[in-house]
Amino acid sequence: MAGGRRKKQHFSRIHAFTCGKASFRGDHSLIGGPGFSRVVYCNDPECFEASLLNYGGNYVRSTKYSLATFFPKSLFEQFRRVANFYFLICAILSFTPLSPYSSISNVLPLVVVIGATMGKEAVEDWKRKKQEVAYSGYLAGETEKGVGRAKRDIEMNNRKVKVHQGDGGFEHTKWMDLKVGDIVKVEKDEFFPADLILLSSSYEEAICYVETMNLDGETNLKLKQALEATSSLHEDSSFQNFKAVIRCEDPNANLYSFVGSLEFRKEQYPLSPQQLLLRDSKLRNTDYIFGAVIFTGHDTKVIQNSTEPPSKRSKIERRMDKIVYVLFALLVLLSVIGSIFFGIATREDLENGKMTRWYLRPDETTIYYEPERATVAAILQFLTALMLYSYLIPISLYVSIEVVKVLQSIFINQDLHMYYEEADKPARARTSNLNEELGQVDTILSDKTGTLTCNSMEFIKCSVAGTSYGRGITEVEKALAWRKGSPLAQDVTEEEGQGEEFKKEKPSVKGFNFVDERIMNGNWIKEPRADVIQKFLRLLAVCHTAIPEVDEETGRTSYEAESPDEAAFVVAARELGFEFYERTQTSISFYEFDPLSGKKVERSYNLLNILEFSSSRKRMSVIVRNEEGKLLLLCKGAD
Repeated sequence: MAGGRRKKQHFSRIHAFTCGKASFRGDHSLIGGPGFSRVVYCNDPECFEASLLNYGGNYVRSTKYSLATFFPKSLFEQFRRVANFYFLICAILSFTPLSPYSSISNVLPLVVVIGATMGKEAVEDWKRKKQEVAYSGYLAGETEKGVGRAKRDIEMNNRKVKVHQGDGGFEHTKWMDLKVGDIVKVEKDEFFPADLILLSSSYEEAICYVETMNLDGETNLKLKQALEATSSLHEDSSFQNFKAVIRCEDPNANLYSFVGSLEFRKEQYPLSPQQLLLRDSKLRNTDYIFGAVIFTGHDTKVIQNSTEPPSKRSKIERRMDKIVYVLFALLVLLSVIGSIFFGIATREDLENGKMTRWYLRPDETTIYYEPERATVAAILQFLTALMLYSYLIPISLYVSIEVVKVLQSIFINQDLHMYYEEADKPARARTSNLNEELGQVDTILSDKTGTLTCNSMEFIKCSVAGTSYGRGITEVEKALAWRKGSPLAQDVTEEEGQGEEFKKEKPSVKGFNFVDERIMNGNWIKEPRADVIQKFLRLLAVCHTAIPEVDEETGRTSYEAESPDEAAFVVAARELGFEFYERTQTSISFYEFDPLSGKKVERSYNLLNILEFSSSRKRMSVIVRNEEGKLLLLCKGAD
């Protein structure tokens, strides 16, 4: 089987949408009209109509400069600096007879300084073009020996994805070579190379999980589902004779809306955002998906939302400009004073109609030192003085700062204190223009808890029936005790209260940092409110949308959840004796500790519906029927 064994996860009745049951809405009537005129012929490159459509390619420029724009844009950036602009004026004046020295002595230093800075800009922009991409299997046969997941610096446009070749086979093709209408196969943990319409996936219900962190900053996974009409296309060979036509909206920047229709086997099916996979989002918790390319390159929604990289200047650089203004004012003042005295001396230089200091007048002209035209001579002397005193402003000022910034970037890239060991990710200075801004930060404003917790959620404490369980110390308690200067008494209690049984615990489990002998190892049955604790743990094992994954080597079950806190709850239920292990279209099954027999027993609840979390409800709920036939509404709040 080309696609491998398909997973049997059924979600058609769990979520608000239903596979293949979508209906045409009012906005679908706009298809074919203004703003909704895009037509995509899927898997049919020889189609005559497709050849008439002049859609753009999938090449995307991610750099600040291009070969055509580097020279003018970089020159503009350099002469935005006050000192550089001043020396440019001096260099131009040095080619006139007003110059007190050779023009080469003014032009050469300016060319060296500007050239060095432009060279640094070119190198940094080239490095930005090559991004570090963690991927698995992007390049067939090129994974490093002994390393399953390679890390390489490759240009974004040169990433590779499997594309259908028309004969039922898929071959690796560069992103930039993709065309509208291509059928692509994206595998787990790969990025989507363009905006796609989901056709099928490794799950029988054609669902997939998508991480949109690069688009909206959210780490919670989004669930997508294909139409029922295409959900059976789960083999590579299934696309040998596949033909379809997609009619949809024109390219736009709205990430959260999509209107279209799919014509397949002479039937029309409505398309919605539920089938749309956006470029630069990542496939998660799903072995593979098949998709049809509808938007490429600058037509994709993420590029439509992007803007040209801004030109940023640090506070120190702006302050240097102010200092240069002061020095320039002083230079002008000296030049004005000198030219005034020069004009006065020139006007009074006549004696009996003859110049007493005739030797000061150049041979080439009579206006530089002409007593009868003293005002003109003073003005010209002012320009000469501007060049003569120009070195009052150091021409190497900016280039010296640039050298310091480059050295700072090297130190940042090699700083062990900025190395994230868990993800094997060092700090990377992509541009050195704003290095010093790191030292100017005094306040951090965060709009969400995930920014502060790094989305690493651990089950430490819980409160059941008014009783607090868990002897661990939260980060908030540690910070509060540290600010008050008080010792953490609970640390001592935890160390002395743990018996040898807890000191020999099994290895730590990710997401579970809970220690309390009162409810661990089945001891919860001895608690006064054991019935409430049992309901609480059952809720943790049932009220979620996680998917169990069994490691074939270790046999250990892990959970793929939409958010890290949901995964932590399911792991906590398992560690406390209520292990969720299977989900089907209509049921959810788990093992629980039976206080009567003292053994684990299997429970299976009929799963009727899931009311997903929303910001207005601030909770998620499931409706189930237990083994006794009772209907239960289980709720899990967000605060």
